[in-house]
Amino acid sequence: MTTKQKLREAEHIAEQLFAAAESRGLIVAGKTENQLNTEIFQLADELFGIKKYWHKRIIRSGPNTLHPYKENPPDLLLQNDDILFFDFGPIVEDWEADLGRTYVIGNDPHKLRLKRDIENAWQTAKTWFHQHSTLSGADYFHYVASLAEQKGWTFGGEIAGHLIGEFPHERLEPGNYGLYVHPSNHNDMFAPDANGQPREWILEVHFVDRDRQIGGFHEQLLT
Repeated sequence: MTTKQKLREAEHIAEQLFAAAESRGLIVAGKTENQLNTEIFQLADELFGIKKYWHKRIIRSGPNTLHPYKENPPDLLLQNDDILFFDFGPIVEDWEADLGRTYVIGNDPHKLRLKRDIENAWQTAKTWFHQHSTLSGADYFHYVASLAEQKGWTFGGEIAGHLIGEFPHERLEPGNYGLYVHPSNHNDMFAPDANGQPREWILEVHFVDRDRQIGGFHEQLLT
């Protein structure tokens, strides 16, 4: 299997994990974010034998959905008519997945629109990316962020994506955003890695409504 195929297989398993969490009725009000996080960790072990993750496992609900990845907000109790998102990076046979999804408990139309707009924006941004053969990380970040404004939201992330690959993937020292979809990255996203191989990228979309104190998140393979 090629690198791309291995990454897609890892992502497919992460998608199955999230689907199982839904089908088993785990995403309900009345439990804490940490409790749900632990339940999904146990489910991943039960279904796929996954015990390792290349980044911290994130479940955020309510006002915690405003926070970008690097923050560590206090544990909240899931509420009726709540909005929450998952951000998990399981390692599947030494290959990294990175999947983010938004869920709405109940039928709040504003929260459902936010979820829908984020998912649609992710698809729009993917299509736009693949219309290019050269594109800086900075230009791509500004395009993805502009999609939030078009829909009346605010872009909530410090980045709009990053590199991914075989664990551990290429990493740079803190503060160097050359391998992130970030306003300071003026490198070509289509440039090969140090071994001359194509880089594989993750696209992440984080929209927020600061007035209503809610946000949502969608993340998966871009390339």
